[in-house]
Order: sequence, then C-alpha cells, then structure tokens
Amino acid sequence: MERNQKIIRVSIVGIAANVLLAAFKAAVGLVAGSIAIVMDAVNNLSDALSSVITIVGTRLSARLADREHPFGYGRVEYLTAIVIALIVSAAGVTSLVESVQKLFNPGVPFYSTVTLVVIIVAIAVKLVLGRYVKSQGEKLKSDALIASGADALFDAIVTLSTLVSAGIMLLWGVNLDGIIGTIISLVIIKAGLEMLASPIGELLGRRISPEFVSALKEKAMSFEEVNGVYDIIVNNYGPNVLIGSMHVSVPETMTARQIHLLSRTMAAELYKEFGVIMTIGIYALYTGDTPMAHLQNDVIRTANSQKGVLQTHAFYYYADRNLVTIDVVPDDSVKDEKAFEQSISDLLARSFPDYNFSIVLDHNYS
Repeated sequence: MERNQKIIRVSIVGIAANVLLAAFKAAVGLVAGSIAIVMDAVNNLSDALSSVITIVGTRLSARLADREHPFGYGRVEYLTAIVIALIVSAAGVTSLVESVQKLFNPGVPFYSTVTLVVIIVAIAVKLVLGRYVKSQGEKLKSDALIASGADALFDAIVTLSTLVSAGIMLLWGVNLDGIIGTIISLVIIKAGLEMLASPIGELLGRRISPEFVSALKEKAMSFEEVNGVYDIIVNNYGPNVLIGSMHVSVPETMTARQIHLLSRTMAAELYKEFGVIMTIGIYALYTGDTPMAHLQNDVIRTANSQKGVLQTHAFYYYADRNLVTIDVVPDDSVKDEKAFEQSISDLLARSFPDYNFSIVLDHNYS
C-alpha cells in the first residue's frame, strides 16, 4: 500500500504540473490574443491523462483478492503501462504525419517574444517533470510511471526540436522543421513500442532474473538440512504479489515432522526476505556410505556427462520394480527432446544394465 500511495502522489504531481502549465499558457494566450497558445494549453490538459490513467490503474491494482481473482488485481498495473505506452506511440504517429506534411509543404515558422517565452517555460517544466516521474517510476518499479515520465520528456523533446528548427530558419534561412520532426517522431514511436515490452512481458510470464534465482537458492541452502535446490518457479501476479515453488533435497532419514517444520520455516523466511509465497517440495537424498547412495551418485554423474544436460536431480529407486527415476534438465541447445531423452536412457542402460530407468525431462523455468 505504501508503494501504491507513492505512485499516486507522483501522479498527482504530474497532473498539477500540467494543469499549472496549461493555466499559464492560457493566461498568456488570452493576454496576447494568440489562439495557438490557448489551444496548446488545452493540449497540456490532455497530457495529464497519462497521470490520471496511472492513478486509476494503481487504485484498481490495489483491490483485495476475491473468489474470481484469488491472487488479487496487481496485473492491472501492467495494463495501465500498456495504455500509456500506446498513447505515447499514437502521439509519435500523429507527430510523424504532421512532420511528413511539412516536408512537402514547408511553412515559414514565426515566433514572437511571447511565444518563445511560453515554449521555453514549457520545455523546462516538461523536462523537470519527465525526469522526476521517470526516476520515481524506476525507483518504485512502476512501468506506468516510467511510461508517463517518458511521455513528458518526449513532449519536451518535440517542443525543443521545433524551437531549434525555428532558430536555424531565422539564422540561416534553412527550414529543417519537417526533417527534424520526422526523425523525432520515429524515435518516439520506437520508444513507445519498446515501452510495451516490459508490461507485456510481465503479463505473458517473464523469466525471473538470474540474480533473484541465486538469492533464493542461497537463502534455501542456508538451512542445514538442505543439500540442493531445484525447479524454482516464480509467477508474478503484480509488483507486490509473487507466488512460486521450489524443490529441495533433504536426507532420507528425516521424519515427516522434521520435514514439516523445515518447509514451514523456509516458506516463512523466503516470504519475509523476498516477498514470495513459496511452496516447498521435497526430494529424498540417500546419504552416507551405502550401496544406494553410491548408485545415486554414479547415476547422476553419468547422466550429467551426456551432452546437453544442464542438471540431474530427484533420484528415486523403486525396489519392487527395480526402477530408478531421475529428473533431467536439458540446456538450450537441445531441440529434439524425445531423441535427447532416449540418448540418456540408452546411456544409463549401458552403464547400469541391472536396473530399469525412467527419465523425466524438466524445463529450466528460472
């Protein structure tokens, strides 16, 4: 909730800045009798739209979980960022159309002292506002704020390019308005499309970062009973809702009560430190100087020697069927999983002819 409140406060700053800038432009426009400046003031009011959308999206994303949405509404924030990114892209397309028209029908720009003052003030306000909103978005990990800040920065860049073009025209008589506008418009469109990547990636289920995976593994391995950590999966249901699972290998001698205590303690610690609601699965590990422990180590070592094997774990022996099962994680070089699985089965059959084998192909989700 504290994060959401900060996002809303930053968005209110954006709305206030745009409203004050609009009021300033409107007042100057009315005094100077310039309809163009007055219309630009109206445009500034529409610029506040991205901040309003951010506030609405943040409010909706904070709704409590219910029966229809048991993991909450956190992903609404990603939809908000997508809408703002589309607004930025649309602004770029509109600017591109106008700029291309100027290439074929270049006018002679004229700026009075009043107009120049308004433009300079607008550029300064938009640059400060854009940098502030975007930096806060990066700090709060809010795609919506980042997109909203970028929107303000692009407004400043477009206005600045117009001012530069006018200066070149006045000094050297060269009209670059259409060319500069076209270039800037293409940059804005490209940036708008790139803004879509992050929120869409989160909605589709982006892979968590290697640094986060390493931190989770390090924390899990800090428990004395844990010998290995596998199959980490983390699903993002919003910036504040992470739900996942992992398997850990523990000595086969542990009792159900000991495993119960371990899994509960691990889940609590992982949630406290990382904010992840984690389900802990258990693999039994043969330990000590026993025939089964030696078989386990030999089978895993043999499977790992096969090209394309990223990891082998979850060894289990079914005595009634003389069957050994293992989970094998292929690396990215493996394209034909069926042939890959068969090659490992053949290798183990040749190396351990007295046992039957069943290979389960895992996937590297993290």
